[in-house]
Amino acid sequence: MAETLNRKKNILVQGGILAIAGIISRIIGLLYTSPLTAIIGDEGNGYYSAAFYIYSIVLLISAYSIPSAMSKLLSQKLAIREYRNAQRIFRCALIYVFVIGGICSVAVFLGAGFLVHGASIPVLRVFAPAIFLFGPLGVLRGYFQAHRTMVPTSISQILEQFINALVSLSAAWFLVQTAQRAAVGESVRAMNGAIGSAIGTGSGVAVALLFMILVYRINRDEIKALSERDTHPVMADREIFRSIISVVTPFVLSTFIYNFSTTMNSTLFSRVLTGIRALPYSEVATRFGVFSRKAMVITNLPIAFANSAAVAIMPNISTVYAKNKIEDTAALIDKTNRIIMAIAIPSAVGLLALAQPIMMLLFPQKATLAEASMLLQILAVTVVFYSLSTVSNAMLQGVGRIVAPVRNAAAALIIQSVVLYLLLVYTDLGNISLAIATIVYSLMMCILNEVSLRHVIKVGQDYKRTVGMPLLSSLIMGAAAYGIYRLCAFLIGLVLDREYFVNLISVLIAVPIAMLVYGTILIRTGGVSREEIEGLPKGSSMVRLLERLHILRRKEENETPESEE
Repeated sequence: MAETLNRKKNILVQGGILAIAGIISRIIGLLYTSPLTAIIGDEGNGYYSAAFYIYSIVLLISAYSIPSAMSKLLSQKLAIREYRNAQRIFRCALIYVFVIGGICSVAVFLGAGFLVHGASIPVLRVFAPAIFLFGPLGVLRGYFQAHRTMVPTSISQILEQFINALVSLSAAWFLVQTAQRAAVGESVRAMNGAIGSAIGTGSGVAVALLFMILVYRINRDEIKALSERDTHPVMADREIFRSIISVVTPFVLSTFIYNFSTTMNSTLFSRVLTGIRALPYSEVATRFGVFSRKAMVITNLPIAFANSAAVAIMPNISTVYAKNKIEDTAALIDKTNRIIMAIAIPSAVGLLALAQPIMMLLFPQKATLAEASMLLQILAVTVVFYSLSTVSNAMLQGVGRIVAPVRNAAAALIIQSVVLYLLLVYTDLGNISLAIATIVYSLMMCILNEVSLRHVIKVGQDYKRTVGMPLLSSLIMGAAAYGIYRLCAFLIGLVLDREYFVNLISVLIAVPIAMLVYGTILIRTGGVSREEIEGLPKGSSMVRLLERLHILRRKEENETPESEE
C-alpha cells in the first residue's frame, strides 16, 4: 500500500515539475510575444502564424510525437529491467528521426511555395532546419521521461523558450530596421520581422538539443553499467523498427489530426476570404494574426498544464494498466481529471472576466484591442475543453486504445471545418468564425474521447468535486476579480492619468486576490484535500502557508478524538 501511495505521489510530483516548466515556457512565450508584436505588427504575426502552423504539422509527422511514443516503448522495457533493449530502442529511434526529419526538412524548404503563399513562403523556409533538429531532441526527452524524471525535459523546454524569445526579438528588430532603412513597403517590413521570429524558433530548438545531449553524456556511464548487467535476450533491429513504427504511427496520426485543426482553419480562412470574398491578403493576414498570436496565445497558457500532465501521465497509466491493475488505473484517471479541472475552470472564468484588462496588459495596440479582447472571451471556454481532451487523449493511448483518438479527432475535424467554411462564406463574422470553429472542435474532442474512454474503463467520477465545486468557486472568483479590478481602476485613475499603468496596477491587485478567493472557497468546500495538495511539488510548503493564512485547517483540528469507552 505504501509503495502504491509513493508511486502516485511521484507521478504527481513529476507531472507537476513538467507542468510548471510548461507554464513557465508559455509565460516566457507570452511575455516576448507582446514586444514582438510591437516590432512586426499584426500583419507580421499573420505571416508568421501561417508558416508556423505548417511547420508544426510537419513537425508532428516527423518528430513531435516521438517523446510520447518513446516514453511508452522504453517505460515498458524499463519496467521489466530490459536495459539493453531499452538502449537499442533509443539508438534505433535516433536513426528513425534522422531519416524522417531529414526528408521532411528538405521537403518543406523546397515545397514552401505549395504549402503557403505570399510573404509566408520565405518564413516557412527559415523553419525548415528546425524540423531536422527537433527529432533527436524529442527522442532524448522521451528517453528521460521513460526513466520517470521530467527535470531534463523541463529545463530544456524553459531553455528553448528563453533562447527563442531572446533571438526572436533581436533578429526581428534587426531585420525590421534593415527594411526601414531600405524604405521598402509595410508588407516587406512585416515579412522581415516574421523571418526574424522564425530564426528565434530554430535557435531555441538547437540550444535545447545541445543541453539534452550534455545531460545524456553526464548519465552515460550509469546507463552503460545497467546495460552490462542485463542478461535478457537482445531484440533484433528489424523487430525494434517494427515496434517503433507500430507505436509511432498511431501517435503521429492522433497528434497530427488533433492539431491539424489550426492549420486547416488557417488555410480555410486565407483561401475563402482572399479567393471567394476577394479580400486583400495583407488584411486577411492581419485578422488572422490578431486571432492566432493574441487571443490563442493567451488561452494556450493554462492549457500548457494539461499538455504537461498528459506527457507525464501516459507512461504511468500504460504501466499500471499493463499490470492489469484496473482500480489503480481508474483512480489515477480520476485524480488527474480533478487536478486538471481545478485549474482549467478558474482559468477560463478568469479570462472571461478580465479579457480586456489582460489583453491591454500584454498587447496594448489600441487598433485591435477590442477585437482581440472579444475573441479571448469567446475562446475562454476552450481552455476547459482542450485541457480535458488533451489528457483524455493520453489516457486512451495509455490503456492501449491508440486508434480511438485518431478516429475522434478526424470526426471533430470534419465537423469544425464544415462549420468554419459555412460561417466564412455566408456570414461577415471574420475571425469570430475561427473562434466558433475552435469551440466546436474542442467540445467534440472532449465528448468523443470521454465516450471512448468509458468503453474501456469505468471511472467513478465524482462530478461534484470534479466540476461542481471548482465551477462554483470560479464564478465567485470571477465576480470578485471583475469587481476588484473596476474598483481599483476607478480609484487609481483618480491619481494617475496613464491608462496602461492604471490597468497594470489594477490587474496586479485583482488577480492575486481572485486566486486567494478561489483557493479559499475550493479548500473550504472540500474540492481539494490536504493529501492532494501535499502530493504537488512543494506541497508541504503550500500546506504550511495555507495553514498560516487559516485557509486550511491544521491537521490536529481535523482529527476527532476517540470516544471513551
